[in-house]
Amino acid sequence: MSAAVIRPADQPGDLGWVVQAHGELYAAEYGWGLPFEALVARIVADYAEAHEPARETAWIAEIDGERAGCVFCVQGPDESTAKLRLLLLTPAARGHGLGGQLVDTCLTFAREAGYKRMVLWTNDPLEAARSIYLKRGFTLTGSEPHTLFGEGLLSQYYELDLT
Repeated sequence: MSAAVIRPADQPGDLGWVVQAHGELYAAEYGWGLPFEALVARIVADYAEAHEPARETAWIAEIDGERAGCVFCVQGPDESTAKLRLLLLTPAARGHGLGGQLVDTCLTFAREAGYKRMVLWTNDPLEAARSIYLKRGFTLTGSEPHTLFGEGLLSQYYELDLT
């Protein structure tokens, strides 16, 4: 892998790329269609319209100046809880530790912003992401079947104490 950089998602096109990359990659790899892309678009739109920079931010991973990944940190259900959202790496960027670096960047920000815990929601087919979360101490707090993006999916909820 060439030179990788993690930077704030603050350049023109960054947020649109997040939606497009999620839509294209998850359709190709898991068969998830418009309902998934619509969810991502809503998360990104909510962030773009109303995030508080001291408490919420997003990052883009670049390799040789090309977008290759992202992650978001937003406030969760209460002021002491951060939520990790939209972790993604392009296929070419996988396997080099960049996903872990994105999550570590998110965790560092959450701690510095004063959050006491971090939560996230994912789906059971996303094994590489789950491995990243578990290596950082996240614990599974719940799961339930759903059909939001297709048949046979299992939602998974994880939590990490940041103190």
